[in-house]
Amino acid sequence: MTNDIQAAKTCIIDFYNKLDTASPDAFAQVISAHTSDNYIWRGYHPFNEQTCANQVAQLFWKPLRHSLKHLQRRQDIFMAGHNGMDDYSSVWVVSMGHLMGLFDEPWLGIKPTGKMAMLRYCEFNKVENGKISETAMFFDIPHLMVQAGLQPFPPQTAAQLVQPGPMTHTGLMFDKQESVQGEKTLAAINHMVTALGDWKNELSLEDELRLSWHEDMIWWGPTGIGATYTIPRYAEQHSGPFRATFKDRTFNGHICRMAEGEFGGFFGWPNLTLEPTGGFMGMPATGKRGDMRIIDIYRRAGSKLAENWVFIDLLHFWKQQGVDILARTTDAP
Repeated sequence: MTNDIQAAKTCIIDFYNKLDTASPDAFAQVISAHTSDNYIWRGYHPFNEQTCANQVAQLFWKPLRHSLKHLQRRQDIFMAGHNGMDDYSSVWVVSMGHLMGLFDEPWLGIKPTGKMAMLRYCEFNKVENGKISETAMFFDIPHLMVQAGLQPFPPQTAAQLVQPGPMTHTGLMFDKQESVQGEKTLAAINHMVTALGDWKNELSLEDELRLSWHEDMIWWGPTGIGATYTIPRYAEQHSGPFRATFKDRTFNGHICRMAEGEFGGFFGWPNLTLEPTGGFMGMPATGKRGDMRIIDIYRRAGSKLAENWVFIDLLHFWKQQGVDILARTTDAP
């Protein structure tokens, strides 16, 4: 099983090396060479789901590379593991970090700055028979909008930052890892999902969080919510407002949940379906249920979770509520 994981890592490393150095005219060819015939790519709004290499190249990579010149992939986490959602039968490789370049041309109606810009991203790739069969790639477009001087959302509860990688600087796991460490991490994530799953136990929110999290936890949330530090501030600045604002919450499950070493994560499509009752992110109640597509990446320390990087497709969620954030904030049509 370890050989499967290392082979999958090699496949993705080769893909990144070729994609990141390819000319725009070669993007489709590179993606096609590394993906299966039935390839599925799930992306952040407005890209959503694509089903062929040429679509991914033409809609996402070519416009992005045209806008962010001299693009660099700056990884903070690279890991692979077997998927706990399909009885550990499939292997997924995860890369998280920033795509950094010179923002010299418009992208999605966002005016260029002529300065460095960083697009937060996290990508899950399922590898089968040496090819990528599925991708989930989420990125924080509102984070880039703020770097360009825009304000896509009302003032957020937590901090706006260009987010660093793990405090331990141990997230790049190109080499073989001890399987027992990944098992501990996945157990900690599973415990957290269960412990925080019903919102109806008799503990205070802070004590409920302490079942799964270190006291000095860091939650690196998306723009519109922000980053927050320590259990009390996380409860005050995100978890509490989030719980107070939504009703009729449905957990739809995850497509992939995996871990390697002290890191792990999951994504869903969508993870949650719920209805906002007003106030969250400064938005009014809508009376409409909507889907949240989410990626979570975690670092474990000991038996509990210490850091969490979160990607939520807020553009997609609020568009379901009748608010087109891109259109109202940028020059997008």
